[in-house]
This record gives sequence, structure tokens and C-alpha cells, in this order.
Amino acid sequence: MRLLSVIVPCFNEEENIRDFYDELCKNNDFFREKQIEFELLYVDDGSKDKTAAEVKKLHEEDGRVRLVSFSRNFGKEAAIYAGLQKCRGDLAVLMDADLQDPPSLLPEMYGYIEQGYDSVATRRVTRKGEPPVRSFFARMFYRLMNHISKTEIVDGARDYRLMTRPVVDAILSMSEYNRFTKGIFGWVGYETKWLEYENVERRKGETKWSFWKLFLYSLEGIIAFSTAPLTIASVMGVLFCMVAFGIIIVTIVRKLLFGDPTSGWPSLVCIIMMVSGVQLFCLGILGQYLSKTYMEVKRRPIYLVKEELD
Repeated sequence: MRLLSVIVPCFNEEENIRDFYDELCKNNDFFREKQIEFELLYVDDGSKDKTAAEVKKLHEEDGRVRLVSFSRNFGKEAAIYAGLQKCRGDLAVLMDADLQDPPSLLPEMYGYIEQGYDSVATRRVTRKGEPPVRSFFARMFYRLMNHISKTEIVDGARDYRLMTRPVVDAILSMSEYNRFTKGIFGWVGYETKWLEYENVERRKGETKWSFWKLFLYSLEGIIAFSTAPLTIASVMGVLFCMVAFGIIIVTIVRKLLFGDPTSGWPSLVCIIMMVSGVQLFCLGILGQYLSKTYMEVKRRPIYLVKEELD
């Protein structure tokens, strides 16, 4: 029998723990038919509510339920990495606890694995229920990433993905501290089948992803999978050097022809302010890459485990 590891990162999801388990168990007939055993691995990302307690209750009822609990909140990326490290399955699937990733898609996803695909990924074709501003910036982010990065990131891609063991091992081989899983999925390659479905709103609770957190997450993706911002900074530096050289020539010519060295100081101040702003912007770009390098060379662990139920 094949073992399927269902990996569920959780942060303050006590209301959804049992609901997710019940929805997953609706596939029991399919699992028996295909001779699949499953383990359900909840990764508690330092929740402040009773998420871990709810998982422990399920563990007492069903030994297939496992728990990895962090010492604090390390973020969803760390939880995904921990789940992939701790899982034992021939196959592994990443899913959200809020049921925005429908377990009912698993039979169809497994069918493509049987056809020879290495992984089956999902993407939303609609963003129903999301604020229009967030949807707009999300689409712009995917367009930008696919222009400045060689790694393809599909618009609307979810973390909901069924993978064979070679794909899981390839992802684990990328043990970088600053992680952007959507980019890592694309970078490792392998033959992937994409499934499209309409957006499903979370069943209970509130999203943990504010607009600011999503913005910071997008910066992680840009810095991790593109050096285009550094190139832009270099090009802007060369461009403004050329502009400055031209202004020097114009100033000298005006002095020789008109002898009026003091006129135009307001425009000069504006130019200085603009160039200074560009310099600070470029320094900020360099600072972002330097800070990520600094975190990498420290070699801190991606997560720390407080408790584990096996």
C-alpha cells in the first residue's frame, strides 16, 4: 500500500482542525479502493489558541493524526518545510486547514499521478471573496515576477500540491533560510499538471494574511528569485551619472554665454532631492539583498520543535 502524507500548516486554527479531518475522511472509500494509507500531519506554527489541544484530541481517536508543534511562530514557510521533513509518505500533499483547499480534489489529483505526472498543482481561476485591491496587486505581482525572474510562477497558484517523493526530496535539498515556496516549486521543475478551481472561502475564522504581510511576502519572492532589482539600481546609477554630466555641460555653457551662475537654484534643489532619493532607493535595494545574505550565513535553524506526537 502507498502512504500519503497530508501536511497541514496551522496558526490559530482550532475551529477548523476537526472540520478538516472530517472532510479528508470523506475520501476513505477512494483511499481503500486505491490501496492508500494516509497520515495527517498538522504543523502547529506557534498558535496562541487551542490548535495543538484539538490535534491531540484527534490523535487519541485516530493514530494516523500526527502533530509537530513549534516553540514559537516561525511562519508558514517554515511550517511547510517542517511538514515535508517530517512526513514519511511515498506521496505528500500540502493543504490549508481553513478548507480553502478542497480535499474533494484529491481523487482527481491522484489520477494524474497515476498517469505519470511528478506533481499535481492547483490554481484559482477566480478570487471571489477577496478585496478588489488585494486581487489587483496579486495579479500585478505575478506579472512582475514572470517578467523579472526565470522561474515561472503561475498566477493564482496555491500551495495545495500533491507531490511524489523525488519532488519532496528536491524541495528539501533547498534548505535556504529565506523561503518562497511558490518559487521553489517552479525552480525544482519536474512534470506538473495544473488543476483549476474556483476560489473557496475559508469556512471559519479569519485570514492571517494582512495586506502588509502579503506585501512583505512578495518582496521575499522578488529578492529570492530575481536579481533584476540590482540591475535596475545599476542602470539608474549610470543614467543619472549621464544626466549629471549633461547638467554640468549646460551649466558651464550658460556661465560662459550669460554669466548668470545663480539663476535656477530651485530646479537645482529639485534635481538634488530627486537624485538623493534615487540613491537612497538603490541603497535600499542593496540593503535588502545584503540582509537576506546576512540571515543565510548565520545558518540559524528554520524552525524549532517544542512538541511532537507520532
